[in-house]
Amino acid sequence: MELYALNTALSEALNTPLQMLEVALRNRFHTTLSAAYGLFWFDAPDFLKVGHQVEQVQKAKELLTEQGKPLEPGRIVAALTFGFWTALLNTVYEDLWRSTLHQAMQPDARDEKGRGLSRKSLTRPLTPLRELRNRVAHHEPILEWNLPKHHANIVRITGWLSPAAKAWTHARSRFLSVYPAQPIALAKQDAQGCP
Repeated sequence: MELYALNTALSEALNTPLQMLEVALRNRFHTTLSAAYGLFWFDAPDFLKVGHQVEQVQKAKELLTEQGKPLEPGRIVAALTFGFWTALLNTVYEDLWRSTLHQAMQPDARDEKGRGLSRKSLTRPLTPLRELRNRVAHHEPILEWNLPKHHANIVRITGWLSPAAKAWTHARSRFLSVYPAQPIALAKQDAQGCP
């Protein structure tokens, strides 16, 4: 029961920084792509190259239509998942990253080795963060994860996108005060691929 309570507290504490990361990523990507390709960039023929992205846009439009709401870009974009946005960093979007999407990042953003950001340097930490976000959202165990490392990645990537969002996260995140001073020791379980 104590582990369950700790898992719940840590999930709650991670929700705020994960939420800001998702919002910052969504807003910066949408702003950058809108400036280059127009507000309805996601409707351009053959723009989206990952099947679930096309489906998500269609479902968002259907939901808005059912609710009697206008099909405005902001409403459609807000209905798209974190997975939609991280998929824009898949290898099929390498040309998009080089031509346009890299502009969503702060000009002074650097990876852990001090180099300018590549698509890979962003997607490497974002992939497990998307998985962690889903585990938190679905009330699944996260104690076996290296949570301090992932929290640091959340804050770092948020800063790459928006210094203001990073400052907001620092001011409101309770993760560092909730995470135990002693590392969490769990019995080894069957490997589930969690980082």
